Amino acid sequence: VQLQASGGGLVQAGASLRLSCVVSRRTSSNNGMGWFRQAPGNEREFVAGISWNAGTTGYADSVKGRFAVSRDNAKNTVYLQMNSLKPEDTAVYYCAVARSATYSTNSRAYNYWGQGTQVTVSS
Repeated sequence: VQLQASGGGLVQAGASLRLSCVVSRRTSSNNGMGWFRQAPGNEREFVAGISWNAGTTGYADSVKGRFAVSRDNAKNTVYLQMNSLKPEDTAVYYCAVARSATYSTNSRAYNYWGQGTQVTVSS
C-alpha cells in the first residue's frame, strides 16, 4: 500500500490550503484514515481523522473549526481542507491508513503512512 500526499506549500497566515492523499489500494475504503503532523523538534501529533464511510470525523482541539477532513472512496483519496492557517500550523503533514474501520488519535493505530507534505505558514 502506498500513500501519496500533496498540496502543501508556503502561505501567509490566514490563507487556506487543501491537502490530498491518494492511496494505492482500494481496500483503504474499508479503513479509517488520519492526518498527523510533525514540526521540527516536536513529536508527531494527530490532526484529524475520518471513519471508513465518513460517518465519523475527529479533530485536534488546535484545529477544530478551521480544518475539515473528507474522503472520496471512489477515488481512494482523503482530503484535509485547512483554513485560517496560523504560523503554528507549520509542519510536515502525513496521511495514514488505520488498521480498523474508524480513526484513532494514536499513531500506533495506523499501519500505512505517506511520505509527508510540508506546510509552512508565515506571519
